[in-house]
Amino acid sequence: MRARDLAEPYPTVGLDDQALEAARLLAENRLPGVLVVDGPGMPHALLPASQLVRLLVPGYVLEDPTLAAVIDEAHADRLCAALAGLTVRQCLPKDAPAPAVADADDTAIEIAALMARTRSPLVAVVERPVGHPKAAGELLGVITASHLLHRLLGNP
Repeated sequence: MRARDLAEPYPTVGLDDQALEAARLLAENRLPGVLVVDGPGMPHALLPASQLVRLLVPGYVLEDPTLAAVIDEAHADRLCAALAGLTVRQCLPKDAPAPAVADADDTAIEIAALMARTRSPLVAVVERPVGHPKAAGELLGVITASHLLHRLLGNP
């Protein structure tokens, strides 16, 4: 199995897309994170759903979690307003690592090793021009850890 055979379509967002739309995409598809692409459509970062949730929680609650118990439901329902006007770029952690990227010809074990080494739940698959391993290429899709496990366990 090669990466190109394992890659599946996966939602992406751009750096300048609205954070609220990214949150809706994550929620509607029940995704653990979304792949962030740059202007040419190449993998740039992974935006975990947990990062967006973290931005919803007021700073004073992060500093003192016991205060979460005193926030009423009416206020809690308005937490998503914190994302209004923010871009995906503004929501990415400053130290966000680049996403794990596999070459289209990589084998399943190479992908598994990449996931293990980077502790990433997904790997972007890119087809690059022959003889130019560092050149920009075409994003073919993503391989999630659960999909890779499914295929390694012998399921079609």
